Amino acid sequence: MTAVDEARPATAPGARPETGTVLRFPTGFRWGTATAAYQIEGGATEDGRTPSIWDTFSRTPGKVRNGDTGDIAADHLHRMPDDVTLMKELGVTDYRFSVSWPRVQPTGRGPAVERGLDFYRRLVDELLAAGIRPVATLYHWDLPQELEDAG
Repeated sequence: MTAVDEARPATAPGARPETGTVLRFPTGFRWGTATAAYQIEGGATEDGRTPSIWDTFSRTPGKVRNGDTGDIAADHLHRMPDDVTLMKELGVTDYRFSVSWPRVQPTGRGPAVERGLDFYRRLVDELLAAGIRPVATLYHWDLPQELEDAG
């Protein structure tokens, strides 16, 4: 930014800056990304995970283009360390992820299943080691189908 740029009045909200104007994010700005468990994890039957309402929906003919499901998705369950490395290389500072309820509490009731929680423990450890702040969403519309069926 030049002295001329600094001397210009602030751009009005919604107005476009002049061509050639350098825009910068404020010091301390945090670059984050976000995912949803069903759309990224895969491992649909691993670690005790049971079907979710999204599994049922995606398997309903005509509901999802090409009949795609989250069975494998982006395979984050198995590729997570490499995914975190990519986030770090991109300069991500915060990662909002959701927890798959059917993975940590397969019936939707009772205590959490340790093997389901282990993935999230590893994820948080990887994120912290990479200097990325984990931000967990406990419920992101990933209800165990068994709970839905019970009403």
